[in-house]
This record gives sequence, C-alpha cells and structure tokens, in this order.
Amino acid sequence: MRNSRAPWWAVVSSACAPVLLVGGWQLAAARQPGGFDPVRETISALASRGATDRWVMTTALAGVGICHTITAAGLAPAAVGGRALLATGGAATVVLAAFPQPATGDSVEHVAAASVALSLLSLWPALAWQSGGLPRRGVWALAATGLLGLLGWFGIEYFSASPRLGLSERILTAAQALWPLAAVLLLRRRQAPARTTVIGRPE
Repeated sequence: MRNSRAPWWAVVSSACAPVLLVGGWQLAAARQPGGFDPVRETISALASRGATDRWVMTTALAGVGICHTITAAGLAPAAVGGRALLATGGAATVVLAAFPQPATGDSVEHVAAASVALSLLSLWPALAWQSGGLPRRGVWALAATGLLGLLGWFGIEYFSASPRLGLSERILTAAQALWPLAAVLLLRRRQAPARTTVIGRPE
C-alpha cells in the first residue's frame, strides 16, 4: 500500500521555508538605514544591489527555494505534476536570488524568475491531488484558489504601482511558504493501522 506520510526531513524543510522568509525580511529591513516601509517596498528591494547587507535577504530567498525543492522530493503521496511545479518554483526562487535587482530600475532576469516562481508556487496545489491521496481534492483546490487569488491581488498592485505592493507580496509569499508545511503535516496524519485479530484454532 502506498505510504500516505511524508518523511521527517520534509517536515524540517517545509518548516524552515517560512522561518527563513519572514525572518529574512524582518532582519534585512532592520538593517536598512533610515527605516524600511514593508507596505510599499518589495522583498526584492532588501536584496537589491543598493540595499544594506543585501546578503541577508539573498541568503534567505535562496534558502527558501532550496527548502521548496527538498519538500517537493518528500511529498511522494502527492501527484507528480504538483511536486514538479513546487520544485521548479523553488529552483526559480534560487535563480531570482542569484540575479538581484539593481539599485534603480528592474533586472529582466530577476523579474522573469520572480514571475515563474510566484506563478508556480501558487499553482502547484491544483495539480498535487491524486486519487486515493490525502489531503482530499477539496483541500488542494481550496489552497490553489486562495494562492491564485493572492497572486492576482499582487499582480494588480504591481501593475498599478500601488503603495500596498510590499504588503500584497508579503502576504502572498508567506502563504506560499506556509502551504507546503500544511500539506506535509496533513500527509503525516495517518490513521493507525487496524489491529489484526488472530483467532487460535480450537484444541
């Protein structure tokens, strides 16, 4: 019978992702002289070439991406398509960390990698369910709907140059980092195997 539990190391990797992400942006923001507006400014600004100690957010982003790829490997009970999207989204996160934004303007490579990463990390739950698997289809669908809705909100804020761009990005990326952890924990919730009663032969 197919094992419905994810391994312990997938729990570790999925738990590390949100810790690295939120801890990274909190520490990096605290290092910026004159303060940093997390509602207006993006996470990428903390890793840009003009940021103070940009290695903090760069390292955090790369770590998040690596965690996602490790988690995808441990989600064997989930469908291959969903796991592939999660792993690719993690790899794209590492790539965007490797191509920081310049002090002014945009990096084409960074924007392209960020677009791939954010899209795949929102879409992967939609392809992760498989027949007989856990969580149930409705749970995966709800997760995908929520993440894609947050992605749509971020897109609106981005293209309208909204003063809430940073807020929408933080909510989106935090949700994307937390769902793999939730999925792993749900997959580890397995009912104890039924006891087998052995009936002795009459003497």
